[in-house]
Amino acid sequence: MYWITIKTTHVRWEAELMQQLLAAHDIPSRIIDTGITSYFGAGSSAALQVRSPDQWTALLLLSSPEEEQAGTPDNN
Repeated sequence: MYWITIKTTHVRWEAELMQQLLAAHDIPSRIIDTGITSYFGAGSSAALQVRSPDQWTALLLLSSPEEEQAGTPDNN
C-alpha cells in the first residue's frame, strides 16, 4: 500500500495535531521529517502522510469549512 503526502508544515507540532485528528477517525497516518529548518526555534519541517485509500477522507477532515455561497440570503 502506498503512502501519500497530504500536508506539509514548517512546524512539527502542527503535523502532530493533524495526526491526532486523523487518529480520532481511525485513519492511519505518519509524519516524515523533511529536513532541519530551524525557524526561530519552531523546529523542523514535516510532512503528514496517509495511505492511498484514505487520502480523500483525510483531506476532507483537514480542510477548512466552505464559506457561504455568494447568492444565499444572510439572516443577520
